[in-house]
Amino acid sequence: MTLHRAHLHVAPDDQLAEAIDHVVAELEDDIRHGRVADDVSRLLGRRLEAAGVSLPPNAVEDLAELIEADVSL
Repeated sequence: MTLHRAHLHVAPDDQLAEAIDHVVAELEDDIRHGRVADDVSRLLGRRLEAAGVSLPPNAVEDLAELIEADVSL
């Protein structure tokens, strides 16, 4: 998935955007390989937090919806 900064509800710098891209890519891979049994939004929030990324809850939810849509294609 290509990360569109408008979905983040914040203006991340390049390093933050790269960290988010990395977390999203790993999560998408885990979903595709059947390694995700938890709610995608909750799991994304935890992984972003572990990566030191703080996003508003609505941004995490929007990203989770995009991930689910992207992976289901």
